[in-house]
Amino acid sequence: MTPRASQLSFEAMSVAAALSDPSSANTGDHGEVFTRRWVVDLILDLAGYTSDRDLASLVAVEPASGKGAFLVPMAERLAKSCVVHGRDLRAATAALHAYDLLTSNVEASRHAVIRALSDRGHSVTDAQRLSQHWVAQADFLLRDQDDATADFVVGNPPYIRLEKVPPARSAAYRHLCETMRGRSDVFVGFIERGLRLLRDDGVLGFIVADRWMRNQYGAALRAMVSDGFSVDHLIQLHDADVFDDRVSAYPAITIMRRGPQGQPVIADTTAEFGQPDAARLSRWVRSNESSRLASPSVEAARLPSWFAGSGSWPTGTPDELALVADLEARFPPLEDRHTRTRVGIGVATGLDSVYLTREPDEVEPDRLLPLAMAGDTAGGRLSWSGTCLVNPWQDGRLVHLEDHPRLRRYLTKHEVSIQARHVAQRNPSSWYRTIDRVEPHLLERPKLLLPDLKASIHPVLEEGNLYPHHNLYFVTSGEWDLEVLGGLLLSDVANLFVGAYCVKMRGGCYRFQAQYLRRIRVPSHESLRAADKRALASAFTGRDIEAATEIARRLYKIDDLPISCRTQVPRARVS
Repeated sequence: MTPRASQLSFEAMSVAAALSDPSSANTGDHGEVFTRRWVVDLILDLAGYTSDRDLASLVAVEPASGKGAFLVPMAERLAKSCVVHGRDLRAATAALHAYDLLTSNVEASRHAVIRALSDRGHSVTDAQRLSQHWVAQADFLLRDQDDATADFVVGNPPYIRLEKVPPARSAAYRHLCETMRGRSDVFVGFIERGLRLLRDDGVLGFIVADRWMRNQYGAALRAMVSDGFSVDHLIQLHDADVFDDRVSAYPAITIMRRGPQGQPVIADTTAEFGQPDAARLSRWVRSNESSRLASPSVEAARLPSWFAGSGSWPTGTPDELALVADLEARFPPLEDRHTRTRVGIGVATGLDSVYLTREPDEVEPDRLLPLAMAGDTAGGRLSWSGTCLVNPWQDGRLVHLEDHPRLRRYLTKHEVSIQARHVAQRNPSSWYRTIDRVEPHLLERPKLLLPDLKASIHPVLEEGNLYPHHNLYFVTSGEWDLEVLGGLLLSDVANLFVGAYCVKMRGGCYRFQAQYLRRIRVPSHESLRAADKRALASAFTGRDIEAATEIARRLYKIDDLPISCRTQVPRARVS
């Protein structure tokens, strides 16, 4: 049996087990959250499922019909479209396909459709027949389906973690939905299978939690979207009252289309956002106006493009995201092989209480590596605390303990706790290694150091005397003058990227990560005039964020920075 056949066989068995497990169907938590009618209308408008189009000639899918919150407005729009385009609704049996796992929801959806069509003058007999054609009991994630068979996939998929799904069904989901990784949510599979259903230029319109856009479990789905789909609209609804019941779900309307990436709309709403605001937003989006939309309840802007790849997509106000997208389109990233600029992180030991010391006589002098700590950077200039790494590395290789008797004695004294580390258990023959190797020659290289927890970006120059600890990121470069580069990184333009990509912790501090620091954009160093370089270096050494920002704003050709991305720290110079 080939590996592919074996995989299909396993998938078939998983699906069969899931479908035969009664506990996985009509019982348990199904993550149902029902959507308000005005929100549904906004989604259908943004997706283009409108009665001025010949909807009977198209195919629309609702993958989790629930009580009919989406299905009823879709049926009403389809019926109106048939009148506009001179079609017989009774012949539109293939225009709608709705599915639900629960028997009670299937019955409720059918009754809701019958009632809606009857109210519009259609006979009960015709309405019943259409409801039978349109609504089926099935698990959308497990049903057989051909790709590229739908023009629309719209709805509100269930919000439920995979670990809460019965094991057989969860296993089937994971094997049929390639993007469901890690501690995924079921709606990730709904997005994947919905996108695969779309024909060219077909549209998916969902309201789902936006965490998949930033968390690790969404990486494969983000890559899939980047490879063949366009993010057309993203409406953040975190504080708006969009569901029948109050839930903390960080919802967002996400409209995606099969085709090349266009110019997306990003909108952010407040708790006051309601039906009149939704109608106004819909008109603004469909009008293709280039100007911003701004009101107390919603702000919206058009971006030049969307953010490609599997990496985390940024967050922020429409103005911030529009500026980030513009800068990413116009400037190269900080880490760049052409300038030999690199972003990295310092050494992790797995047991700082043993490997970090301020005692110079514990081991041989050549086994002590002077270490820069995050606290050493607090004042904006490096002030070494005297901390050293008990260093088992030389030229990228572990030293032989028999060649260093004091090191051997010191490590042996702590052998029990050292051996308890995961890295030691994985590598028993090299039990005394630190988690990370010590890189040859990094100690002597000048570098910018950035603490991993800070309220704003905080670059500090280290001139080549200290090695960074794991709570410090470093930037080295073969072309940049580090004081000039430090001036750019000190500016609020760099802080814009920090706010867009980095996770904000309780207390207002950002959790920096190398992958996000690499996404900071910088102008070409050859394009800077000598006067600009001097001014940036002066702003960096003087810790003058305002001056650094003013220079950077001119170099990036930014008319103005959103107030929200300006650094909330004292602007006084450090003498």
